Order: sequence, then structure tokens, then C-alpha cells
Amino acid sequence: MTPAQMDARIVRYGDLKPCKTAFIDAHTPGSDQKENFTIIGGGVSESADQHVHITETPGFNIGAAGQPPKCRNSLHSHRTAEVFFVLKGRWRFFWGRWGRAGEVVLEEGDIFNIPTGIFRGFENIGTDYGMIMAVLGGDDAGGGVIWAPQVIEDARDHGLVLGENGKLYDSKKGQSLPAGVSPMPVLTEQQLRDFPELGTAQVVPDYVARYWDMVALSDRQPCKVLGAEGLLRDRPGFEIDFLTRGSIPGTAYATDRHEVLMPVRGYWRMDWDGGSTVLNPGDTAAIPPGLSHSLTPAMTGEAALYRIRNTDDPAGLTGRLA
Repeated sequence: MTPAQMDARIVRYGDLKPCKTAFIDAHTPGSDQKENFTIIGGGVSESADQHVHITETPGFNIGAAGQPPKCRNSLHSHRTAEVFFVLKGRWRFFWGRWGRAGEVVLEEGDIFNIPTGIFRGFENIGTDYGMIMAVLGGDDAGGGVIWAPQVIEDARDHGLVLGENGKLYDSKKGQSLPAGVSPMPVLTEQQLRDFPELGTAQVVPDYVARYWDMVALSDRQPCKVLGAEGLLRDRPGFEIDFLTRGSIPGTAYATDRHEVLMPVRGYWRMDWDGGSTVLNPGDTAAIPPGLSHSLTPAMTGEAALYRIRNTDDPAGLTGRLA
């Protein structure tokens, strides 16, 4: 693989193209400052304005969300896994029908495998612009977002209508629902009963892993973060490892799986048959099956990255809720 071919499979943090009208709450207060990024796959944006950086899907999607301090993302749910890790800043994640069932604060490097089937939202509670990276199960990222009823109603008050076709229409831009397309119906009280209200004690121990714990566990081997034998035991169609300086040797290896590399700290040199490059925090590299490559920290000091691979498990509910 030539350097140019590999370069097309690497999305640099500084080259990310945001969508500022990604979701139905795009006109609620503060939401104009949100940025959504679709890095690999179709993502979950309802907006035609989104830019997809890499369209090939390896059985999962990669995305990101950037927000200034005190900016909140509205309550929503997914049909497949949604796993976040914090790249920059300090974030509060909350969940439940009204966002009051439980919450947890995540720092840089922490990871959260949010249980499928609960409404969830997040807020940047840091002092600077923050960024969280996301892995979404399935080639279609779960088929889209399921919004809490109050979100759809609030958005309607701001001129936004979500069609039953999953597309967003902005009356402030002169848009309206096409003929034959009805508004997306809000969930009924009966349907809402299928969305569990899990307390913090039911979620945090089994679905959150902390950065410094993973650093300690990856001293001589990769830390298995998410998977059948991971810290977060689940089989959502992909698995996640955490690597630091001593986790793997610098020799080349290949796998028959798709592999996505996402550095969190430090700089990582990647060599492959045909070239080499340095991956920076926030970069995303999609390694095709069969490509021999090696990873080594490019500088002294702290170095950590997440490695995601597809598995043969079908995308769907998180294992503990299935």
C-alpha cells in the first residue's frame, strides 16, 4: 500500500470537518455551538450537511462530538452499541427518561460503553472546548437516533421537524416535509416503558473504565477493554484494546480483521509495507485486513491509544441487556 493510499485511510484531527446542524435539537439554546463529526461510516446525523470522511464501514462507525463548556447534548437512544472515550476535556454523562436516573463524570482517556436501550445525553463541564470520540455498532450505526419525546417537541418549537424518513427539515430555511412524508411520531407512554431507568450503581461498575487503570493494566500486554473477556464485557460486533508503550513489541503484525487506531496521548509511529507515518492524538487510522504494520511510540513520555477491531458478533443490544 502506497503512502497516498494509506493517507486516504487516515483522518487527521486538524482536518476534521464538523456538521453544526447534525441533530434535531439544532436550534435549542447553545446547540448552534455543537459540532458533530462523521469519521468512518454514515454516522447518525439527520442533516444533509454532514461530511463523511471515510465511507467504508468495517462493521462499526467512528464519530466524534465537540462542544464548548456548558453545552449539552439532548437525550437520545440507539439500537446498537455507543461507546465514548474522552479525548479532550471533562464530561458529564447522564441518562434516563428525563436524564435523572444516573450520571457519571469522565476525564480524558476514560471510556463509557453506554447500555443500549436507555436515553442518554452528555455535557462538557470543563473549562475549554472538549472532544469525545465514539464507536457505534453496525454498518448503519444502529439505523439512526431515537429521541426522547420532549426533544422532538422542543425542536419543533424552534422550527425543526424530523420526518418519518429520518431526515431533518428546517422551516427557518424554507424547508417543509415532502408530500407523503409525515413527522416522526413521538414515543408513546407504552413504548417508553421499554426504556429502562438504570441507576448509577447498575451502570458505572460494568460500563465505565478509567484511563489510569487501563494504563496500569497495559504495562506488558494490551488491556482488553471491551469484548467477551474485556473489562467491559460485551459483544457488540467489535472489540476494543488499550495500548501503551510496553503493550506490544515493535515488530510488524497483520490481522484478518479491520483495525482502527485512535491515539489518546503521545505520538505513535506506524510503519507498513510501503511507508510510514506518525499518528497524533485525535487522528483516526483505518487499517485494512491483511496489511502488515507495526506501532511504536514516536517520542519519549506518555503514549496511549485505543485499537478497535470488528468481530463476527452481530451488532445489537449490549450484552448485559440482551
